[in-house]
Amino acid sequence: MSYTVTQRTREIGIRVALGASSQAVVRMVVLKGFILACSGIALGAMAGIALTRLIRSQLYGVTATDPVVFASVSVFLALLGLAACYVPARRAATVSPLIALRGE
Repeated sequence: MSYTVTQRTREIGIRVALGASSQAVVRMVVLKGFILACSGIALGAMAGIALTRLIRSQLYGVTATDPVVFASVSVFLALLGLAACYVPARRAATVSPLIALRGE
């Protein structure tokens, strides 16, 4: 997300110059990152469920598709994704339009 925010600095500067609030910029960046994180979590969960057949024989006392484990790991990763998006989002919200448009 940090790289994406760096690449979009000029766009964010234009948005701020046209009157976008810092909350709107933070919301835009966090939402974009959260969508990416949720996509990765969904693909990872599907792959995890599909690959449980390989490790089913190695588990003792636990089912391979324990819904509590899948749900808790998914929630943890979603929260981690939000935290990872928030720092670049705050940095993007403080972009000066003048500096962003000059390209510095």
